Amino acid sequence: MPMSGVFSGLNISASGMRAQRIRQNAISSNLANAETTRTDKGGPYRRQFAVFEADCANRDVRLLNREPALTGNITNRNHLAVPPENFPRDERFFGNGVSVTEIREDSRPPRMVYDPAHPDADELGYVAMPNINIVEEMTDMIAATRAYEANVTAFNALKSMYSQALQL
Repeated sequence: MPMSGVFSGLNISASGMRAQRIRQNAISSNLANAETTRTDKGGPYRRQFAVFEADCANRDVRLLNREPALTGNITNRNHLAVPPENFPRDERFFGNGVSVTEIREDSRPPRMVYDPAHPDADELGYVAMPNINIVEEMTDMIAATRAYEANVTAFNALKSMYSQALQL
């Protein structure tokens, strides 16, 4: 195994932490602008979200997408039989983590709220408010926080294993 493969687990966890930090920043921006009715682009603030993509520059995707044969030995009568050759131990099959490809704006229309006294109200008294649902944003924030924590836990576990291996 090449040296880069030895620390690939740390790199994968680090990329996950980086991606979740970017996701948290987008969620924080959404919460901070939940009442912003006027932006530099014109109109209300639009919800933003991070788009994740598997960072698989070294992965042979054609081989990963093949259908596994359901034949071979089984260890338990409840298990499906999948021969080991369907899971080759080749460096091409190990991903490099995750990356954020872009920060996209949500395409949902703005919420229309009746408030004729608001300075941005239209002729009928409706104000175009950001398309942000606070409950959805808080749920996404909890999920991003837990995903970040899971990556920290994996990173620390790998670090501990490497440290113990060096003591042998």
